[in-house]
Amino acid sequence: MLARRVIPCLDVANGRVVKGTRFVNLTDEGDPAELAQRYALQGADEIVFLDITAAPEGRGTILEVVRRTASQVFVPLTVGGGVRSVAEMRDVLRAGADKVSFNTAAVASPELLTACAAIFGVQAVVCAIDARRVPAAGQPSWEVVTHGGRRPTGRDAVEWAETAVSLGAGELLVTSMDRDGTRSGFDVELLAAISSRVKVPVIASGGASGPADFVAAVREGGADAVLAASIFHRRMHSIEEVKTAMAEAGLPVRPVAEAIA
Repeated sequence: MLARRVIPCLDVANGRVVKGTRFVNLTDEGDPAELAQRYALQGADEIVFLDITAAPEGRGTILEVVRRTASQVFVPLTVGGGVRSVAEMRDVLRAGADKVSFNTAAVASPELLTACAAIFGVQAVVCAIDARRVPAAGQPSWEVVTHGGRRPTGRDAVEWAETAVSLGAGELLVTSMDRDGTRSGFDVELLAAISSRVKVPVIASGGASGPADFVAAVREGGADAVLAASIFHRRMHSIEEVKTAMAEAGLPVRPVAEAIA
């Protein structure tokens, strides 16, 4: 069985790492390059860098900050936010990213996933899905939201996940808008609904409060990787604590000592 990955997330606005609740009330958490280096040394399996204001502002990714961040890490780096074309994906990869995440642009132009996968390979194409639970009786459902959580799309999140994979996404980054920044645990129902329908890795995002939540995301949600921001930024829990809990639960992880060596 492949090792389950632990991934710190850097939400970047105006060149700084920020964190809020449900994508609002943002607070400054530090410099992206410094945090990325810290997490790589602490045993992170990957780093995710999301330029969260690029889509709402209608601009491309801030490549200078990506370059500076990539220069400080020796683990895979996924970059998202503001990539709307094959040429822009090429620019982000040249700036040091290993994978590129698409969210708003993929919903607006799904064929973008296919075009990028054809040139750079499905392993480099990540589809980020921000999903908000739809209040309804019976079977739970979730709606895709875009533009940094500002715009509902009316699109079913599970169906969009299947479509994105069929178009060329090699990995899905699934964020619960309801749980983001709340430290109330991952939405394991959302994760399970998606992971049971696709055959690509699913990254769990939104709501981590402690090591037990990471275990639940894998065991109950079927996630292949777990991502968090505030609990790492604010030193509530360390990557080592999370990996220790996962290993004790019988989940395969890359040891921190091995990561640092």
